[in-house]
Amino acid sequence: MTGEAAAPADEALGYEQARDELIDVVRRLEAGGTSLEESLALWERGEELAKACRRWLEGARARLDAALAEEAAQDADAADGDEE
Repeated sequence: MTGEAAAPADEALGYEQARDELIDVVRRLEAGGTSLEESLALWERGEELAKACRRWLEGARARLDAALAEEAAQDADAADGDEE
């Protein structure tokens, strides 16, 4: 097994890359035929990739929430301006 399975899912890894690698890890685990050591390394890599995906999704949700809050604030300011 290469050292790839133990490499950390760093911040430079994009969401799509992490997701695609996670899908590959799951397929390899489901296919079986790996040693216990290889399976554990794949599992650990999968956990790292899942965390990276979760961070990306949480960041995207925060950006979306911020944009929606800003839009709501602008709408409220516009409505206040119409009353004057």
